[in-house]
Amino acid sequence: MSLSTQINEDIKTAMRAKDKETLEALRAIKSAILLAQTETGASEELTEDAELKLLQKLQKQRKDSAAIYIEQGRTDLAEPELAQSKVIAKYLPEQMSEEELKKVLGDIINQVGASSPQDMGKVMGMASKQLAGKADGKTISNIVKELLNT
Repeated sequence: MSLSTQINEDIKTAMRAKDKETLEALRAIKSAILLAQTETGASEELTEDAELKLLQKLQKQRKDSAAIYIEQGRTDLAEPELAQSKVIAKYLPEQMSEEELKKVLGDIINQVGASSPQDMGKVMGMASKQLAGKADGKTISNIVKELLNT
């Protein structure tokens, strides 16, 4: 079942359950999918990779907004954003733990032959492809910096 079909089914379920926050998150995902499909040069169906990037972007937007609201003392606005982020996370693959990331990134660093922070671009390019959807880019970047500085 494609992501679009799954979202449509889940929207119906959320409407029946009168779950407002889930419904908002699902409608945001559906809207983003439709926008991506109607962009010039886009194919009719999105690839799994494109869907994954889209979901990650939506989740990051929610988390960033919530962080700003919390920073400004507006928890009333942050709570719906965090709730929507959790709904979006259900459609993303399981995130890797920090220990798993360090192991995989250590292997990538050895494979690329990186030895200093100047080699970070090489490592990040390969890591981004290999770990797409499994870890946040910011987390990957921080761990690579840590591993290259030691």
